[in-house]
Amino acid sequence: MASQPPKLSLPFKTRIFISLLSTVSDAASRSDGSVNRLLLRFFDYQVSPNPIPTNSVSTSDITVDASRNLWFRLFSPSLPSDIPLPVVIFFHGGGFTYLSPASQGYDAVCRRFARKFPAFVVSVNYRLAPEHTYPSQYEDGFDVLKFLDENHNAILPENADLSRCFLAGDSAGGNIAHHVAVRACKAEFERLKLRGVICIQPFFGGEERTEAEVELVGVPLVSVGRSDFCWKAFLPKGSSNRDHPAANVSGPNAEDIRGLEFPATMVVVAGFDPLKDWDRRYYEWLKASGKEAKLIEYPSMMHAFYIFPELEESAHLILQIKDFITHCCSSKL
Repeated sequence: MASQPPKLSLPFKTRIFISLLSTVSDAASRSDGSVNRLLLRFFDYQVSPNPIPTNSVSTSDITVDASRNLWFRLFSPSLPSDIPLPVVIFFHGGGFTYLSPASQGYDAVCRRFARKFPAFVVSVNYRLAPEHTYPSQYEDGFDVLKFLDENHNAILPENADLSRCFLAGDSAGGNIAHHVAVRACKAEFERLKLRGVICIQPFFGGEERTEAEVELVGVPLVSVGRSDFCWKAFLPKGSSNRDHPAANVSGPNAEDIRGLEFPATMVVVAGFDPLKDWDRRYYEWLKASGKEAKLIEYPSMMHAFYIFPELEESAHLILQIKDFITHCCSSKL
C-alpha cells in the first residue's frame, strides 16, 4: 500500500491565532504598498523587558543607535557566571515589514532559546519596510555585530562568549541572517567569531513561481500575494525584479561565496510552507559552494510552526538547534 501524504493538522488554539494574525496582516497591507502601523500596533501585543528572571531568563533592552531606533533585547539565562555560554544573534520574521523583538511571540521564543540551548540571545530590532527598504535591515544587523564586538565588556555578561557567536532568524529574519553573515565574513572583529548560521524557513524568492508556491494555496501565513507585497515593500525603489540578490540568493544574480569562510548553516524546511522549494535550493547552493550545510525537514508542518509551543515539532526543533550549536562549538575554526 502506498504511504499517505502528510496532512496539516493543527490544534484549535493554533488555528484561531493564525487566522487572526493573517486577517490583521492582510488588513494592514494597503493596496498602495504602505502599511497601517496603527492597526498593527493595536493587535501586536508588546512585552516589556524584565530584569527579574521569568522561567529562569531575564531580559533587558539595549540601544545601539537611537536615531534609527536600532536596539536589541538581551535574554540572559540564570546560570552560574563561571559557565561560558554562546551568543545567538536573532532576527525576527514578519516579511521585513511587521513585528519586533518585543512582540509576545518572539519574546517568548527567544526566552525558550536562552533557557534551552542555553545561550545569551540578542534579538535585534531592525528597521522595517516599506519605510526603510533594502539594505537597511542588513546594515542594522551588521551594525549590531560591530556594536557587540566593540562594547562587549560594557554590554554583555562576562560569561557571554563572543568567540562562539551564531546568527539565527526565521522567515525574513533567516534572510537577514544569511546576508549579515556574508558581510561578517568580509569584516574583521576583535572578539566576535561567527560559528554558525541558523535559517528557519528563510524568506527567499525569485521571479519564477515554484511548484510549492503554485500548489500550496490556502495554507497558513504564507501566500504568493503576501510574499509579493513584502518583496515590493522591501526591495529597492524601482526594482520590481525578485531575482534581486537580496531575494534570490541562489539565483542568476547571487553573490559568489565560494571564496568566503562562510560558517556552517542549518536550514529548516516545512512541508506546508510555500517557501520550501526556495529553501531547499538555498541548502543545495550552499553545498555546491563548498560550505557545510544541514537540512532539517518537517513534512507535516507549516510556516513559523516553531513559534507555537503547543506543537511537539516546536520542542523538537529547539533540540535540533541545540545539537547544531554544540556541534559547531566543538569544531575547530
